[in-house]
Amino acid sequence: HDIDIFFADPGCPSQRGLNEHSNGLLRRHGLPKQTDFIGMTQPYLSSIAHKINMIPRKSLGYKTPYHVFLIYLKEALKKAMSKNV
Repeated sequence: HDIDIFFADPGCPSQRGLNEHSNGLLRRHGLPKQTDFIGMTQPYLSSIAHKINMIPRKSLGYKTPYHVFLIYLKEALKKAMSKNV
C-alpha cells in the first residue's frame, strides 16, 4: 500500500493547522502550555475532553464530535443487530 506521509518543517506550526487548533482548545479549557500533569486527576482530564467534544465543528456540519460519534455508534449497532437476526 502506498501511503503519503507529511513531515512538517521544524519550527513551522502553520504546517500543522489541526494540531495547533487542538492545542489551542486544550489551553482554553484548562491545560495551559506548561501544564504539569502530575497530580491531575482522570475526572479533571475527562471533563476537559467532554467540554472539547461538545463544541460544534464546521467540518461536522456544525454537529459536535460527541453527536457524530453517537450517530456512527447507532448505525454500527443496527448493523450488528441485523446480522444476529
